[in-house]
Amino acid sequence: MKLMPAPAGHGIKFRRTDLRSKPVIEALAENVSNTARSTTITRNEAVAVTIEHIMSALTGLGVDNAIIELDNIEVPILDGSARPYVEAILKDGLQDQEVPREYINIPESLEIRDDRSGSWIRIEPAAAPSADITVDFNSKILGIQSAHWDEHTDYASEIGVCRTFVFFHEIEYLFRNNLIKGGDVDNAIVIVENPVNEEQLSSIANLFNLPGIKITDEGYLNNLQLHFPDECGRHKLLDLMGDLRLAGGYLNARITAYKPGHSINTKAAKALRALLK
Repeated sequence: MKLMPAPAGHGIKFRRTDLRSKPVIEALAENVSNTARSTTITRNEAVAVTIEHIMSALTGLGVDNAIIELDNIEVPILDGSARPYVEAILKDGLQDQEVPREYINIPESLEIRDDRSGSWIRIEPAAAPSADITVDFNSKILGIQSAHWDEHTDYASEIGVCRTFVFFHEIEYLFRNNLIKGGDVDNAIVIVENPVNEEQLSSIANLFNLPGIKITDEGYLNNLQLHFPDECGRHKLLDLMGDLRLAGGYLNARITAYKPGHSINTKAAKALRALLK
């Protein structure tokens, strides 16, 4: 993946350099084609998978315009957070394009609900962007976690470093159904919600070549250390910021979300696009 500068007014776009015509996909909600565990955008034959972390990094760092070149279908997951993107961008620096940012102002409040999951997102007109989220997985390990972002938040150190997470029983299901072949779990926090026997733990240890892997007193695998006690909640905020950027820019809006996820996040972005039209 290459991250390239773009002129003022360009917005965020992805270019598939491995395809013959090098097609471009605009990072807009109407191009969302799949939200199963990540966000995918598609335009004709061009597809870009797992775009939410780089979209979040660009948003959190104040980048209005960029072209992202991919030589394959998927944005690299790297460590499961936005940290590698943030570090690369900050090392290279940002250019002031000397054009005022055109914030997206909405004429009225908007609320999207998913009655099946109980999730909802409320977007209200405001003088500046902000987001507050609450996550509840009915988990005794995670509990209920909340996170906040606004333009004064240090995204790089407080949000961008927060990694994705998975429940142990989800990994076991994928493994037993031959849906993962190996690799590592250095890019995910693994939550052990249910009792696990030595045979199950040994299977995961062998799969990921992690001898001596254990369950911590807090209920996580010891494959990595948490950056924050509420890192999982902060990561859901990271995802929300990336997904809502698909509205086409920075929202002058107060966003409040309960149990956000890629499906309802992108539905909210689509609803915003429709409202603005």
